[in-house]
Amino acid sequence: MWCSTLIIMAKKLREITIDIETLGNMTNGKFDVLAQVLTVACIHDSSTGEFSSFYMDELPKLWPILESADAIIGYNTEHFDLPVLNKYYAGDLTKIRSIDLLKEVQNVLGRRLRLDNIAEATLGRHKTGSGLQGVQWWKNGEYEKVRDYCIEDVRITRDVYEYALTNKSLKYKDYDGVRDIKLAVGHWRKPTQPIAAITHTLPW
Repeated sequence: MWCSTLIIMAKKLREITIDIETLGNMTNGKFDVLAQVLTVACIHDSSTGEFSSFYMDELPKLWPILESADAIIGYNTEHFDLPVLNKYYAGDLTKIRSIDLLKEVQNVLGRRLRLDNIAEATLGRHKTGSGLQGVQWWKNGEYEKVRDYCIEDVRITRDVYEYALTNKSLKYKDYDGVRDIKLAVGHWRKPTQPIAAITHTLPW
């Protein structure tokens, strides 16, 4: 009798790193996330290694990608990117597992840091623009410039995430120099249950 050995290969997690750009005004003197209007959403897909962008009319192509993700990676995604995207989505993107690097940093330091601060100290490079510049570029009709800036923010966020996984820390610039932020990253890549079981998906 022949015996066969079943070898179960570990599933490679599909991580989607995301960033969005928006237009919007202050509401009663305060920044209102839900008053923001999406201009472009950009992602990196770990399953393909590719960067992609989605303008408003292309969002239906984005939803299946996010729904199939094992984790959504971003910087300030919990309080900005996902709430804005949820305005256009029929389900609830917050049901998909996410890792908000800003939240991870804030949990350790007790305060928020700009992505540019983290990127400069950790990676030795800066963002290529700002949200305010992105708004002006969009108003000027420079849509590709906004898209390129957004993709570069995704690239920086992805590199920061990979650095944190490897080194279990990030760096930031304080008034007296560069400091380390020790992070507990062990849970970041733990396998999760299938997305279909935990989120409200569209009927593809």
